[in-house]
Amino acid sequence: MQNRTLGRTGLEVSALGFGCMGISQSYGRPSSREDGIAIIRAAVDRGVTFFDTAEVYGPYTNEDVVGEALEPVRDHVAIATKFGWNIAQNKMAGLNSRPSQIRAVADASLKRLRTDRIDLFYQHRVDPDVPIEDVAGTVRDLIRDGKVKHFGLSEAGVQTIRRAHAVQPVAALQSEYSLWWREPEREILPPLEELGIGFVPFSPLGKGFLTGTIDDKTTFEPTDFRNVVPRFTEENRRANVAFVEWLKTFAARKNATPAQIALAWLLAQKPWIVPIPGTTKRHRLDENLGAANIQLTVEDLGEIDRAASQIEVHGARYPEALLKMVGR
Repeated sequence: MQNRTLGRTGLEVSALGFGCMGISQSYGRPSSREDGIAIIRAAVDRGVTFFDTAEVYGPYTNEDVVGEALEPVRDHVAIATKFGWNIAQNKMAGLNSRPSQIRAVADASLKRLRTDRIDLFYQHRVDPDVPIEDVAGTVRDLIRDGKVKHFGLSEAGVQTIRRAHAVQPVAALQSEYSLWWREPEREILPPLEELGIGFVPFSPLGKGFLTGTIDDKTTFEPTDFRNVVPRFTEENRRANVAFVEWLKTFAARKNATPAQIALAWLLAQKPWIVPIPGTTKRHRLDENLGAANIQLTVEDLGEIDRAASQIEVHGARYPEALLKMVGR
């Protein structure tokens, strides 16, 4: 596994990271603690050095699993976690990025993660009630104190990114980006390149759709987040399968899977992009990491772009309430 650098503050990580959220929530039944630890350690064994979690995943349980899994190799991996929510009765209960909350979350996360520093500390969503300068300044102080190494933002808009970066250099922005959601190319990627900020795409496989294993007949468990995502209604899945069918054909020509092509395409966009696919299955882990060995030619990338431009993706990527929280 090759390494990439996120931002000018020098955060070096594996070219593909590992998104840990699905171990504890959002995609059906959570993994057992033992299975969660096992899949994280399997990723380490295969060369992954970048692991993404958050206090609200679970809540709390995901950080705890990640901490135990990575404790034996702590000095060889980078851990990203996030702040920015109130949590009440074990659920997210509104945004909170007040400085006191940020400091409290940092201390609690350090304990759950069994470490003395957080490698990348993201604001999970922009809080309109707290100036971003106050947020960046608080993380700057945590960096000064040695509790945090690098500052990140998630789903932030361009002006917020610029204002935050002026106070404390931002190492990485995390947002959704994939062959199925290319909006970041319009407004986000150019200023990131200008400012020297890395980009960490979550849902790089379109919440599983780009694996080619989901169609209009697929049923999700009652707790699966995709049940409330407009893009995953039965009608929209029926319409959206056209692109995946094309992707399957293209992947077969490259002796690869659709998921591998989707990840290889992301890696080919910029050298400072580090996707974080997640999985709870060993064979999917191996499949995803195999994407790092696929080289797409200029002709391949052009063909993919032409095909993607001719197929309309149906349905929003989030329910309306969550859409209001992005791009601020």
